[in-house]
Amino acid sequence: MNSSDTARPLLDRLQRNGLICGVIGIVVIAILGMRDTQQFFRSYLFAFEFWLSIPLGSVAIVMLHHLTGGWWGLPIRRILEAGSRTIRIMAVLFIPVLLGISKLYIWANADEVQADKVLQDKQWWLNTHGFIVRSVIYFGVWLLLSGLLSKWSREQDQTGDPGLSNRMVTLSAPGLVLWAFAVSGAAIDWVMSLEPHWYSTIYGLLFVVISALAALSFSLFILRMLSDYPPIKDSVAPSRFNDLGNILLAFVMLWAYLSFSQLIIIWGGNLKEEIPWYQQRAFGGWAPVGVALIALHFFVPWLLLLQRGVKRRLRTLSLVAGWIVALTLVDMYWIVVPSWDKVSPHVHLTDIFAVIGIGGLWVAAFSWQLKKLPLLPLHDPRFEGVLQHEHGD
Repeated sequence: MNSSDTARPLLDRLQRNGLICGVIGIVVIAILGMRDTQQFFRSYLFAFEFWLSIPLGSVAIVMLHHLTGGWWGLPIRRILEAGSRTIRIMAVLFIPVLLGISKLYIWANADEVQADKVLQDKQWWLNTHGFIVRSVIYFGVWLLLSGLLSKWSREQDQTGDPGLSNRMVTLSAPGLVLWAFAVSGAAIDWVMSLEPHWYSTIYGLLFVVISALAALSFSLFILRMLSDYPPIKDSVAPSRFNDLGNILLAFVMLWAYLSFSQLIIIWGGNLKEEIPWYQQRAFGGWAPVGVALIALHFFVPWLLLLQRGVKRRLRTLSLVAGWIVALTLVDMYWIVVPSWDKVSPHVHLTDIFAVIGIGGLWVAAFSWQLKKLPLLPLHDPRFEGVLQHEHGD
């Protein structure tokens, strides 16, 4: 049974509304960008990084599921696969970032490089040509992984060939390694190099976890929207969501651990090249945002996800997941924007409409992709027995 036979009206509305919001948002930021070009590129990069985290994390969690197996991936696999296929539109939406390199990165300014010994020493890596080439490689890795996994999953639905499961498992082991290197490299190139005097060895890994957390949270939120429609309504027992809640809890704790570890290592080192990054984010006008992230992005989800009742009810679990997605946006804002707004947060109108514009186009693309395949994998040998059991309950 295809999703078009059940949840199509919901997905059609989601696609239509996303497209409307996306077009309006892009038009508004284009108009605002004519008045302040630099702010346009800054807002665009921040919004792009947030929305890209969901499809990137989707690729990783699909591969993680193929490697580990288990029931937990059954209800969200199609959501994740649809999310992973939107990397194609994100590659197109990355073009404005390439056009704005000279506006975003001081290492792309020849005068700045000539006056700064640190930039001169890093010029072998931080240069426009290398930036573009590496960006193409990053997207190539992500597109290859998502394309192969989606292709084999579609073929499995059509043919029922059990060997396709082995292919996906075989690809996923090296694929996760390649994916992690590509995400880490992109985080260093696209975000960390906004402040080229600063560096962190944990930075790339932190973006790996942010992507996985955002994708899993988003998939749970969408799963709740689809849970009233067959075949999910008839095949998935509510008590089984406890596993997904536990995985979400693990990612929340891992995000907090890496964030705190980076702070302790840098603060303990007390190096003048590293301390300023945290000084401008942990003190002054940015301090309330940091405190809010500790309380709302870690402690609140952590306490809620410790409750068995929260994890076993999809409605409450999806509310926690939606909360995490919203806080991931704040987290990305706290990471990216102080690179130029160093004193205190100042939300520009361009920031808001960049999130709406890129997000609207992404949601429209995601909804379109989700309609292409059944909401549950049809012939995966790992799940056929589970589906029969659930139908018999």
